[in-house]
Amino acid sequence: MDHIEQRIGDLRKELNRHNYLYYVQSQPVISDYDYDMMMEELERLEKEYPQYADPNSPTQRVGNDINVEFRQVKHQYPMLSLDNTYSESELADFDERVRKELTGNYRYVCELKYDGLSVSLIYRHGELLRAVTRGDGLQGDDVTANVRTIKSVPLKLHGADFPEEFEIRGEIIMPNNVFEKLNVERTETGETPFANPRNAASGTLKMQNSALVAKRSLDCFLYFLLGNHLPTDSHFQNLQKAREWGFKIPSYAAVCAGVPEIRQFIAEWDAARYTLPFGIDGIVIKVDSLAQQRQLGIRAKSPRWAVAYKFPAERVETQLNSISYQVGRTGAVTPVANLEPVRLAGTTVKRASLHNADQIQLLDIRVNDTVYVEKGGEIIPKVVGVNLDKRPADSQPTLFVTHCPECGGALQRNEGEAAWFCANNNCSPQIKGRIEHFISRKAMNIDSLGEGKIEMLYDNGLVCNVADLYLLKEDQLVGLEKIIVDDNGNRRKISFGRRTAENMLAGIEASKQAPFERVLYAIGIRYVGETTAQKLVRNFKTIEALAAASHEQLLAIDEIGERIALSVTDFFAQPNNTDMIERLKKAGLQFAVDESAFRQKSEVLKGKSIVVSGIFSIPRDNIKKMIAEHGGKNVSAISSGTGYVLAGEKMGQEKLKKAETLKIPVISEEEFYRLIGN
Repeated sequence: MDHIEQRIGDLRKELNRHNYLYYVQSQPVISDYDYDMMMEELERLEKEYPQYADPNSPTQRVGNDINVEFRQVKHQYPMLSLDNTYSESELADFDERVRKELTGNYRYVCELKYDGLSVSLIYRHGELLRAVTRGDGLQGDDVTANVRTIKSVPLKLHGADFPEEFEIRGEIIMPNNVFEKLNVERTETGETPFANPRNAASGTLKMQNSALVAKRSLDCFLYFLLGNHLPTDSHFQNLQKAREWGFKIPSYAAVCAGVPEIRQFIAEWDAARYTLPFGIDGIVIKVDSLAQQRQLGIRAKSPRWAVAYKFPAERVETQLNSISYQVGRTGAVTPVANLEPVRLAGTTVKRASLHNADQIQLLDIRVNDTVYVEKGGEIIPKVVGVNLDKRPADSQPTLFVTHCPECGGALQRNEGEAAWFCANNNCSPQIKGRIEHFISRKAMNIDSLGEGKIEMLYDNGLVCNVADLYLLKEDQLVGLEKIIVDDNGNRRKISFGRRTAENMLAGIEASKQAPFERVLYAIGIRYVGETTAQKLVRNFKTIEALAAASHEQLLAIDEIGERIALSVTDFFAQPNNTDMIERLKKAGLQFAVDESAFRQKSEVLKGKSIVVSGIFSIPRDNIKKMIAEHGGKNVSAISSGTGYVLAGEKMGQEKLKKAETLKIPVISEEEFYRLIGN
């Protein structure tokens, strides 16, 4: 094998890996620019050395985001990706190709390139019929149920002058403020934060529970109309008409006569993009006339009538002055780069994430290095590399701390996890973090308390455990004060007056009415987020039953895996946790559910354990709710004790084979409805 063939093979392997990470896992590990550079190199080599052609090369396909849990729908019109360009000279080349192909005047439409997930919406008789992701360009995932939860997507159109059936395409995005809040919540529950809003939007749209999708507050910008009998030949004018029908058509667009006006549009938005409440990563340039678009045609994977100008990620150099280590409420120790202040993407950056010990080792980051800093998704600063040419001669490799920077306890690392943890549950940042989580909006929602006040209560020895909140008295609080210094050195005083103390105590008292599932989420069992807490409450009904649950009983619950089961049993095995729960019970918190919330409609499934597998006409959680309402029990694994296997489309063949081997009845969705009399 010669070196050219070897290089082509290596590029294909790398690009296939990154396609999987990006489109399937929604966890990219390289920038768009680096990916595009690899793709361009592979395209060039394959063109120069056709003897190494391969129909399965990444250059011959559009990246795939198909999720097998969703029904696949074939696109009436292929959803192609756009060619990317990073320079004005390449823009001029694009314009030259267009000029050679067209006979007559033409104009362009410039639009923002939204950093989200492409979607196709099909409307019939003015109502939303179907929503499909781009998938492999020829077919995609039917995500209609999830898209219906996006409030900016009209379910029924305005007026009556729209085509009988048509398709409109756009981008589903997650606004920056929603993204930041979501990542805070994921961090609090021990989950890995999303890398950027684009991946958060992608991961959200592929969730199986549309109720959870609705909570994520996704948005949708629409920018391309397809079909017969469209209002005009102008792409731009068609969008203005679509706005009248009720679609969210962005106003960030302009008609441009040629390259000079395109350059001006790009320059304006390159400077202004950081003022937007959502992410963009470039500008899309399209030929406006639909007839001219058809004349120009398409290539194997992209249209000839459009191109995307990609903004390179803004990267700055600055000195790494020191590395500090922060301890979270779960005990995870996170390294933080303390930087010489530098302007980046519209803000002054003083600190940046180093993620974990593996990342420090991978990039060989050292104190006093000159480092490259970018903003992930234009939001979170992160160190992405080192300028080795500027490394000091006396530089020493970074040794990750072996002991907790707060309490001095030895750190430990669980198998299969990247983070190091402080195992001392009495470590002060963990205590304060657990209290802050306990009072948070989605937990006990004690909004009269905040981080500064929690720290004041802790520092004065009044609250060392969440149960201590319910013992506070007004005379303990009045007169307490603390000086808070923010990141910019600004000082402000927090103090407890009588009114502040009264409001706080009233909020604490009101929290006693929070339902069991919120209390369970609030006490901070690692990996137990809102949804998991609801599942545990639905299955065990009381805290006593949950505390007594065996490892096997926990694993039998649908979507409860090994990691969560171990975390739950470990939590209740610790005396300090059971003592805290006893104190909270005495304070009057809800540790059992109202049985009426689980009142059954019938007992036709009583004693039946049912495995639900595959894709159904309604969300799977609705099916499981029906099973519980009629006396059945949802389980995730097939065994000899399974009563039925409820099989939807694309049920796994291994499960089907096991059911047949054990002679377990396999029923369809329709048979299930008949069984429960629905």
